[in-house]
Amino acid sequence: MIIAIDGPSASGKGTLAKKLAEHYQLAYLDTGLLYRKVAFDVIEAGEDPANIEATEKAALGLDMSNVEESRLRTPQIAEAASIVAAEPRVRAAILQFQRNFAKNPRGAVLDGRDIGSFVCPDADIKLFVSASAQVRAKRRFLELVAAGFTGSPEDVLNDIEARDARDRNRQAAPLKQVEDAYLLDTSNLDIETAFRTAVEWIDSK
Repeated sequence: MIIAIDGPSASGKGTLAKKLAEHYQLAYLDTGLLYRKVAFDVIEAGEDPANIEATEKAALGLDMSNVEESRLRTPQIAEAASIVAAEPRVRAAILQFQRNFAKNPRGAVLDGRDIGSFVCPDADIKLFVSASAQVRAKRRFLELVAAGFTGSPEDVLNDIEARDARDRNRQAAPLKQVEDAYLLDTSNLDIETAFRTAVEWIDSK
């Protein structure tokens, strides 16, 4: 079974995906982490994330075998990853990595922004996890404050809205809810309620 989970930043899709993978004993891939790693590698090389040649080179040489995830979860890397992910040549380079992962004999859960629409269009289960921009910004702000972030809630909301616009309007595999995806709005749900709702729907399918 392949479960494809899409949605905007801070919607809760990553936490939900991990819980579903554990519940159904499936392999799990946070595809957003791939783009964060590309962005990280580009910055570490002293290049601009908007440099197409540099980002494509980093994507083609992507190595996830020794990833220090905390270094990829910073606001700087998040912003750079959003820029990198909008480049069609980068997405093409990473596409096969994702599809190969989805072929795991145990089955797989993948979360991202174009899993159900592009990476795994034939997935058995498709979920689109969303929440209002204000709710998502509040969640992200609390996460960042815990990590030492000193910016304002308004800065985080502006960043969320800018990322939404890039993700939805990019030329390559834009963020969208496909027709056969179940919409799970987590604006007023805690993670346990969202998880139970998702499991009930998946089991019904």
